Amino acid sequence: MKVELFDFALPEELVAQRPIEPREAARLLVVGERLLDRRVGDLPELLEPGDLLVLNDSRVLPTRFWGRRGTAAVEATLVEPADERSWWALARPGRRLRPGDRVELGRDLAAEVRAKDEEGRVLLAFDRAGAELLRAIEEQGAMPLPPYIRRPKGGDPRDLRDYQPIQARQPGSVAAPTASLHLTEALLERLAARGVERAFVTLHVGLGTFAPVKVADTAEHRMHREHGTIPAETAEAIARARARGGRIVAIGTTVLRALESRASGDGEVEPGGFTTDLFVTPGYRFRVVDRLLTNFHLPRSTLFMLVCAFSGLERMRAAYAHAIAERYRFFSYGDACLLDRAEEPR
Repeated sequence: MKVELFDFALPEELVAQRPIEPREAARLLVVGERLLDRRVGDLPELLEPGDLLVLNDSRVLPTRFWGRRGTAAVEATLVEPADERSWWALARPGRRLRPGDRVELGRDLAAEVRAKDEEGRVLLAFDRAGAELLRAIEEQGAMPLPPYIRRPKGGDPRDLRDYQPIQARQPGSVAAPTASLHLTEALLERLAARGVERAFVTLHVGLGTFAPVKVADTAEHRMHREHGTIPAETAEAIARARARGGRIVAIGTTVLRALESRASGDGEVEPGGFTTDLFVTPGYRFRVVDRLLTNFHLPRSTLFMLVCAFSGLERMRAAYAHAIAERYRFFSYGDACLLDRAEEPR
């Protein structure tokens, strides 16, 4: 499909720079046969007893650093672990870094440049490994916010809280599963009281989720890889929900990609660890997820293509036009939409 089909004009002032407080006060556009303007806090009224929420419990690591190579300033964002001691990173100015260079990051974290790849990333081998390296990253880094959220050099400590979902448990993401940023413990308790069950998957989100689509046709785009795990108890909870007629509600596109990546033709989800580069565009046949809670996404992005596949291209174009006209807030810290899966044919 032509990428231009997924383009739209978005006023810059609608790009949210901070989340709403409290989180569940964010606006919610319900997209089905008609459009409904609600709030995230209304979710208990919009879901039914027996439905199953599936959430991503990956924890965002604060992987953005400012430091030095000799006397020159360096900014580095760790984007993918290579082994217990090394990470691939996006660095500025990356072209000036050479294998063998030593960079100082954070307060006392040092690394040596070992290699560069065709994507312009640099491989940094640190002066510590394993749990000790992870602890240093947690203590000294800043949140790797997407480029459309503007922050001063050094980051903002508020983002350590604001850009972390409340259910985050498994460290490994370098971008937040942002639909979960709307949830609060109070809202989850109200959903449980409504009879809506809860289960978890882990999908470690990479910065590739923000990578622009630079080709003219979706068939030419190469999707980034992400790693995850589906626990056996989650696969069993999905089977039980389907058996009783409950709907599977994915909290975010990361959950949808995880479940669909591990689904058989009849919708049975296989537990275990996996790597996925699933690229969902219109025409994809969904096998597991019935409803999707997600934020409003970038034009021409793989995520907007995914929601168009899920609910229909024309329906989503109309929904986004409505959201822009009604001044909804967009992207990671913005408002949300609850999507019904379109019936075949799409």
